[in-house]
Amino acid sequence: MTDHITQDPIYNTVSRDDFPTMLEVDRYGTRTDAFDGIISATHDHFWDPMDPTYLDFDSPFDINSEYIMPPETIPELQSAVADKLDEGQKIRLANESTRWSLSSILHGEQGALSLSAGLCHILVDPGAQEYASNQTREEARHVTAFSRYISTRWGRPYPVGEALGGLLEELVSAEEVYKKLVGMQMLVEGLAMGAFANLHAKTNDPLLKRLTQLVMTDEAFHHKFGKIWADKTIPKLGTEEHNRVEDWAAQCFETVLFNLINIRQKQVIYEQFGLDWQWVRDACREVFTDEDRRDTLKESTNIFRVLVKTLLKSGIITDRTRPIYSHWVDMDQMAGENEDMVGYAIADEGIAYLKTLNEGRRVIGQK
Repeated sequence: MTDHITQDPIYNTVSRDDFPTMLEVDRYGTRTDAFDGIISATHDHFWDPMDPTYLDFDSPFDINSEYIMPPETIPELQSAVADKLDEGQKIRLANESTRWSLSSILHGEQGALSLSAGLCHILVDPGAQEYASNQTREEARHVTAFSRYISTRWGRPYPVGEALGGLLEELVSAEEVYKKLVGMQMLVEGLAMGAFANLHAKTNDPLLKRLTQLVMTDEAFHHKFGKIWADKTIPKLGTEEHNRVEDWAAQCFETVLFNLINIRQKQVIYEQFGLDWQWVRDACREVFTDEDRRDTLKESTNIFRVLVKTLLKSGIITDRTRPIYSHWVDMDQMAGENEDMVGYAIADEGIAYLKTLNEGRRVIGQK
């Protein structure tokens, strides 16, 4: 029997094939109110990626002459790779690297959509089920929005990288609910908040800046769903159960840290410029050491720093696995920070913007 490590009845589950349980009369009267705030708030941050009122995909941006992300954010351009390229090629390589990153985000959003939809089939509590269905709807519009952005700028996304694809497949197909919630709601959503905050802060494309802010208005609540699970679950775990959750989180962290932005994963890009990916890897290693990696993790918007803070503030990291993270992040400094996550302020600004934008708009059925 699958061990879901369930400590609170609002996370009770059944087999995805056990539909009769969903029809039990008494189940309907056991709805939790733990997620009501998140569910009702969805009206405050409604947006439609197909409506130009929210996102104008016709807004111009010449990807052949303008950097979507500043060149200093592209590791390859800080190495000997840049010496082999003219300015036009540098712009193209940088924007192809951004295309690869956004393609990874798109695949991550599809993973979150599929995982959330799967939760609808197994969560017994009507309130938890409603939240999962609400998140499914929001993840679906993220897939639409990033698909349209990538299509508008490049035509089509890159295939999913081996490491990310493997992780997403493992999370979506996992039988254990704790793996889904820790892996997706906390780790992947934590990565996403960091990635969106970084894109929003640094991109030169106004369309991408607005897109990431709108997505963050949703993701901030998805991240909170994982935090609610942690608050209701982690303090009640026995040593053996906590070790399993902690080890799973550490395993996922190391997978994404060393593989998510791996040169080998991106070799499809370098072929277009006649560059051997192994040579590119070696050139980047000469200028990007472990010390440099640690320096980048000091930035508040660094995706891996956001991930570690999520796990630490949720009580998942203990002295057992602390050394895995402290090699890269100042854990003492992080422990002294408040629990506000990077991106929340941007999301709040986005919600205020959406409230103003949506105010007075005609509601379906009204004349």
